[in-house]
Amino acid sequence: MATTLRETKDVLVGRAERQMRRNFADSKLTVRQKLALTCRILFDGGHDSGLAGQITARGDEPGTYWTQRLGLGFDEITEDNLLLVDEDLVVREGQGMPNPANRFHSWIYRARPDVHCIIHTHALHTAALAMLEVPLEISQMDTTPLYDDCAFLKDWPGVPVGNEEGEIISAALGDKRAILLAHHGQLVTGRTVEEACNLAVLIERAARLQLLAMAAGTIRPLPPALAREAHDWTSTDRRNQANFAYYARRALRNHPDCVTVPEGTVL
Repeated sequence: MATTLRETKDVLVGRAERQMRRNFADSKLTVRQKLALTCRILFDGGHDSGLAGQITARGDEPGTYWTQRLGLGFDEITEDNLLLVDEDLVVREGQGMPNPANRFHSWIYRARPDVHCIIHTHALHTAALAMLEVPLEISQMDTTPLYDDCAFLKDWPGVPVGNEEGEIISAALGDKRAILLAHHGQLVTGRTVEEACNLAVLIERAARLQLLAMAAGTIRPLPPALAREAHDWTSTDRRNQANFAYYARRALRNHPDCVTVPEGTVL
């Protein structure tokens, strides 16, 4: 006999959130492992653009972060070939050099203490949308984690290897979790690697949906209150952990060389 069919939405949402807190948790993977997996996840998700793009996560020491070595594609990143660099891009751990464009990550980390992971890529559909100099529009339920959470930088500041670009991009991002960079690509941030990875997957999907919808007609906006509700419902730590675990399992099937997962680790 059903007992929940007359319960309110608030009651059902609260119960589901409690169940997610009981059933999903951190995978216990290290930050380096999560970062390496993110590189493979995004490579498989269409974010590959040669050596363009950077994926970083804060290190244990203040002012440091992990990033990939210049010269390696996202599909070649492992937990063992990541670099630990400081704000001046001096390598503290690992062999090789970081991408000089990592400089604007230093500016974002300084401006946003809440951010622990930054993903910048030139994914196909976000790059195509960026060519049109139009902001990202969120009008579909799956992509609502980005609703009212994606800034837009209309003026391209050029190759982001100088401090000027760091100031411009970090200021344009503001307090949002994502930004579409005109004539460039996308950037997302997260309090965790899991959150940033999920947003990177979603922003590319959102851009693709927008381009398809624009080709077919006029995009209709979501009701703001319902869109905000969906944003909050889909942006919890437990949902990020569950989504990332699925993406990680899929990546490990395709790229078993990426990380060494201890026996018994649950993803």
